[in-house]
Amino acid sequence: MDCGYKVLATENGAQAWNQLQQPTSPRLAILDWVMPEMSGVEVCQRVRAQHNAPYVYIILLTGNTSNEDLAMGFAAGADDYVFKPFDGRVLEARIKAGERILHLEQTLAHKIAELESALTQVKQLKALLPICMFCKKIRDDNDYWHQIEAYLHQHTGTDFSHGICPDCFSKRHELFQSAQNL
Repeated sequence: MDCGYKVLATENGAQAWNQLQQPTSPRLAILDWVMPEMSGVEVCQRVRAQHNAPYVYIILLTGNTSNEDLAMGFAAGADDYVFKPFDGRVLEARIKAGERILHLEQTLAHKIAELESALTQVKQLKALLPICMFCKKIRDDNDYWHQIEAYLHQHTGTDFSHGICPDCFSKRHELFQSAQNL
């Protein structure tokens, strides 16, 4: 049965696991439950333990039909099952369902990246504070002007004590002295 898919076959579970670790690994895998060297369930567990890897949709091919076995396979990370002996049309339908889910996952990943980018831009814009060059009041998002101390306290919880820096003290002191001498 040729459905137009590129098939990458492996001889055992260890080879399947190694293949799924490659940068160009398939995003959809059909694993037999019973394989030499490593079972399909073990491969599932290892794939799911990789947290930063792209998502792999896993279909377990099995003759095991007990609820306990199904629960074990799903707990290991399988996304779907196809029971042996299987009908090719059922396998193709399950693959197409997996493709739809992978497409949705990819779309979601792109939307998340767009949102993260937008959030970064919003944070950059928030970091720019419109401040009056004369009185040093800050304009908020509602176009209301606040004293800098009140604005920063509201947004950061910071409280202020007031003092005079040495430069301002010198200037003010000179002005005060000059005014007294008049």
